[in-house]
Amino acid sequence: MTHSRNNSFGITPLLIFSVLFLMGAYFVFAAVQGDYGIFRRVQVEAEIETLRNELDALEADVASLRNKTRRLSDGYLDLDLLDTQARATLGLMRSDEILIH
Repeated sequence: MTHSRNNSFGITPLLIFSVLFLMGAYFVFAAVQGDYGIFRRVQVEAEIETLRNELDALEADVASLRNKTRRLSDGYLDLDLLDTQARATLGLMRSDEILIH
């Protein structure tokens, strides 16, 4: 008794190739565009650089404010700074000064 083979298996290699191709295309797309992809990494690195620049600017502002606070404290009083702050806050000027608008 001989068994004849059914030739319906001809579509199977094409189906396997198609599935593997689609899976490969999906993984390539995910590697480039996905949440952990190349484009997202570039975006995150640019965001990190922007935030570092903001942090540097804020640290400089904090250092300046600490210096002014120290200079206006009871233990160390900078009269020039106090005079400048009082004039700016109160809108006053000395009698020997000329105001130009």
